[in-house]
Formats: sequence, C-alpha cells, structure tokens
Amino acid sequence: MAVRDLLDTGHEVVARGVPDRRHGGSQAQRVITGVHTIVFSPDAARVRTFLADALNLPSVDAGGGWLIFALPPAELAVHPADGDSHHELYLMCDDIHATLAELRGKGVQVAREITDRGWGLLAAIRLPDGAEFPIYQPRHLSPLQA
Repeated sequence: MAVRDLLDTGHEVVARGVPDRRHGGSQAQRVITGVHTIVFSPDAARVRTFLADALNLPSVDAGGGWLIFALPPAELAVHPADGDSHHELYLMCDDIHATLAELRGKGVQVAREITDRGWGLLAAIRLPDGAEFPIYQPRHLSPLQA
C-alpha cells in the first residue's frame, strides 16, 4: 500500500521518496530528511534524564551536555482546527497496556488512564516537570506500514 492510498478524500497524495507504482515506481528525491522536535521545560535536565532512563531513548551530546535524542520513525498528520493553528506531540507504542506497565515499573506516573478514541487507545504519562505527555496505540493505517 502506498501513502496515497491512506487518504480517502478523492485527492491524490504522493509522498516524496515513496514509489508511485502507478507511474513506473520511480522514487523522487526526498526534500525533508527528518523531523527535529523540541520539548521546552523549566526543568530540562530532569526531563532529559527521564527521556534517557525511563524511555530508553539514545542520544548524542551536541556540545556542552546538550543532549539530542534519537526517535523512532514518525508520522505527521494535519487535522482541521477551530481557531488558531497549533501543534501536538504524541508518543506511539504497539501495546499501550504493556508499555504503561513497563513505565510504571520504572516509576513513571500515568497522568491519564487509557481511553478508547476509536482511532487508537490514548493515555498520558507525566514528565518530571509536571507536564503531561500523550501516548497512544494507533488503530489507524500508518505510512510507516506502507
């Protein structure tokens, strides 16, 4: 399945770098090579420790102890908004029950218990600075599976 098959809007969407098998399978040069996500926190050092220890994210020191964490493959969705544009960041997992049990075992607080949203099972964990970080087990098709 190609990325364009994931949208049922009547519009063709072909992602750069994803072969369009209807047109000979040619692969266009990717313009975007990754996503750099920033989490702002008044307690950045503790949140960095949390990402390394609780979530097991590998990192590199970009200089002066400034850690940049590697993330698993990502998706980007655009939803309609009532009002101003805004952005949200969600962690994804394959089994939210097992993931939350493992995180609880590491002392991570679950800020919101699992709810079924139709498109996925949604919960939130608490960062050391008190902020909630949503996490979900998707049920929707993913371009990562295409």
